[in-house]
Amino acid sequence: MKAEEPLAPHTFQLLSRVPGLAHGIFTRHGGVSRPPYDSLNVAWNNGDEPGRVADNLERIRQWLGFDRLVAAPQVHGDLSHLISAGDLGGYRERAPLLMAPPGDALITRLRGVGLMIKVADCQAVLVVDPVKRVIANIHCGWRGSVVGIIAKTIQRLVTECGSRSRDLIAAIGPSLGPCCAEFRNYRDELPPALWRYERRPLHFDFWQISRDQLLAAGVAAENIEVAGRCTVCDADFFSYRRVRTTGRQAAVLGWN
Repeated sequence: MKAEEPLAPHTFQLLSRVPGLAHGIFTRHGGVSRPPYDSLNVAWNNGDEPGRVADNLERIRQWLGFDRLVAAPQVHGDLSHLISAGDLGGYRERAPLLMAPPGDALITRLRGVGLMIKVADCQAVLVVDPVKRVIANIHCGWRGSVVGIIAKTIQRLVTECGSRSRDLIAAIGPSLGPCCAEFRNYRDELPPALWRYERRPLHFDFWQISRDQLLAAGVAAENIEVAGRCTVCDADFFSYRRVRTTGRQAAVLGWN
């Protein structure tokens, strides 16, 4: 089994400096899925062939060097899972994944476990505490912004993992940019507090929304890195807004 193209994930300078941490927001390249899922699709439920999805996931697992990957059915809510070694045995196995219960943020201290979020315009927000050695991978679409999943996940790191907000490092992955984040019905979908992020008529800056939510949660400005790559504009990524029938890319974070 040989990929036509190499894996070439987007990585972050801030996260790359943390010893023992592996991460990547993978592009659509380097897998075995056929069009329109070409080629590194990691979603089982969009019409792709299951065997090809499994092959793609295994490529990612091996590339990052994890023993296993953990994901969860994403529901655009604010629920997070703090994953311990005991939890892994109860998760459903769909090789090479272990499936946690539904939720949109995964937290762990475990080594060898890659926390995976699937995205195709939504943000993956990667949060690392290099002091307490705990990480979180957050799926944050516009609904996640509305319900405050970033702040709620960070609060859990503080209250249950002993993290200090000022120690946290956060990265906002390639996602829907202000150039393409059109919300024609924003008065019904977004609370008034987010209306000030309208950059031109009906277009909103969710990168800045997430950055401001991180700042409000106590993360230092110098510890936040934004990829600044719009998945609609950048054909290296899957985009549901650009092409409805398409794949999902993986955002993975873990300790080796």
